Amino acid sequence: MEKILIVDDEPFICENLTRILEEERYHTLVALSGQRAMECLREEAIDLVFLDLNLPDVSGLEVLKQIKEWDPDLLVIIITGYASVESAVEALKLGAYDYIKKPFKADVIKLIVKLALETQSLKKEVHYLKKQHDGALGDQTIIAESRAFQEVLQQVREVAKHTDTTVLITGESGTGKEVVARALHNLSPRAQRPFLEINCAALPENLLESELFGHEAGAFTDAKGRKIGLLEATNGGSVFLDEIGEMQLGLQAKFLRVLEDKKIRRVGGNRFQEVDLRIIAATNQDLEEAVKAKRFREDLYYRLHIVPIHLPPLRERPEDVVALTKYYLLEFAKKFRRRFQDIHPDAQKIMLAYRWPGNVRELRHILERICILHDGEVLQVMHLPKELTRELDTAPTTRPAAPFDYPIPPEGIDLDEVVDQFTQQLIHKAMQIASGNVSQAAKLLGVPRGTLRYKLDR
Repeated sequence: MEKILIVDDEPFICENLTRILEEERYHTLVALSGQRAMECLREEAIDLVFLDLNLPDVSGLEVLKQIKEWDPDLLVIIITGYASVESAVEALKLGAYDYIKKPFKADVIKLIVKLALETQSLKKEVHYLKKQHDGALGDQTIIAESRAFQEVLQQVREVAKHTDTTVLITGESGTGKEVVARALHNLSPRAQRPFLEINCAALPENLLESELFGHEAGAFTDAKGRKIGLLEATNGGSVFLDEIGEMQLGLQAKFLRVLEDKKIRRVGGNRFQEVDLRIIAATNQDLEEAVKAKRFREDLYYRLHIVPIHLPPLRERPEDVVALTKYYLLEFAKKFRRRFQDIHPDAQKIMLAYRWPGNVRELRHILERICILHDGEVLQVMHLPKELTRELDTAPTTRPAAPFDYPIPPEGIDLDEVVDQFTQQLIHKAMQIASGNVSQAAKLLGVPRGTLRYKLDR
């Protein structure tokens, strides 16, 4: 429901406009002064403003200037009984959407509001389509040379179109869950609205409830005035719940209401506020196991698990190891004024053999450290830290025999298809041995449970 702010010092005008707008099912707020109007804008997510030019404390044109500084995209319709060509032109120059005189007719108000909100919606749609046409991922740079991660990005592009769909991003720590969450937001029609990131592991329930949901005056000792919470302030945007598996049970129940009803209630308040939010959650935990252990609410898990997106670990994406290394090497070489331009084949072999337990985050930090401590045109083995070369030194000298001798006919084979078939055979065998237990099968295959679940879903 769109929120419309009416700024006028005449109660009769405010009552008349409120009645007309609420007939069309808009939510209205009233401010009798310019100062109160700006307070409302800071407290509420407003979609449209009706602004009188003749206010008791400050001119309407000054309020218009403040509104445009606060939010340049907010649409403002000027209303006044003292209309003149000069004031109309001045208001339009300052960014007003339109200009009407008192007294006004109900059908005129309804039409101008409809057109204004459609204009706003079209602007968002044009911005969204431009992003889709450009193929951009917002301000995020995502390196995806591997087929596995290209499939992830294709999922992101498709899901981003559906603005109300809840998404659960899974994957090991450091695989880029936050980057993917921001891409989901930036590619969606919500891109011009806020993106709120909440680290659930750092949420003490007794302190941050009022920060997230807001509070009313007198709700507790230090609550001297009403405060709009972060969720309400993000109205129309996206909320990223990072490390959702660490959220305390009390807050889980409150977020479940946000997901189900799209409503929040300020601390100390007695009415619910509607919010329009997309929820994107992320975890490196096995939430199914957390549900069994009573550490995570089952109803919240199923409410989050509408569209799962799994990020494969870096060790399963060798093509991305090379591409990311080159990208970050050039980035940090420029930042620290180094000459690095390329990677020696021997150094590349070592980096491909390393298992990258910290994934992309670890790779980035290692290359940053290398560019701080060393210099050269080519990244050499001697530049690599001990943790990479140590794993190579302790690796077994003999390799297990190939599981089968696959014939290669003269016309050749499709390597990806053969690898997929062999992977399917191994997964099928492991699931048979584990009697269908995914966790046990994942241990037999030496992969995280989430990775196996992703491959099973594929």
